[in-house]
Amino acid sequence: MSKTRVLVVDDDPSLSRLAAAILEKAKLYEVRIENQPSRVLAGARQFKPDVILLDVDMPGKSGGDIAFEIRSDPLLCNTPILFLTALVSRQEAGQREIKSGSAHFLSKPVEPNVLLQSIERMLNP
Repeated sequence: MSKTRVLVVDDDPSLSRLAAAILEKAKLYEVRIENQPSRVLAGARQFKPDVILLDVDMPGKSGGDIAFEIRSDPLLCNTPILFLTALVSRQEAGQREIKSGSAHFLSKPVEPNVLLQSIERMLNP
């Protein structure tokens, strides 16, 4: 059985490593980290992720800008995106993902079980 490929995008290396560690510990995921917003599209095209964890607030390019690029790319346009943000508190999120339109958001720092459950729900709606 092949592992689910997850691209973790966050300008904060410690937060991206934490998300990657949570996923790798589950032994179900192959993880790639990208800390440079300007490199995400090329990295995603090369890695071909099954899901993308994307920080909202990054310097240079926001998560929204990157999501637009991904949705405009024929190779990546159907890849689910789970936004990670410190702009929504855990109290607001209620220890669960928030859905706004077709976008899904998790508050940072993310609880391991919430992250894993959210990814599974996105991949198996």
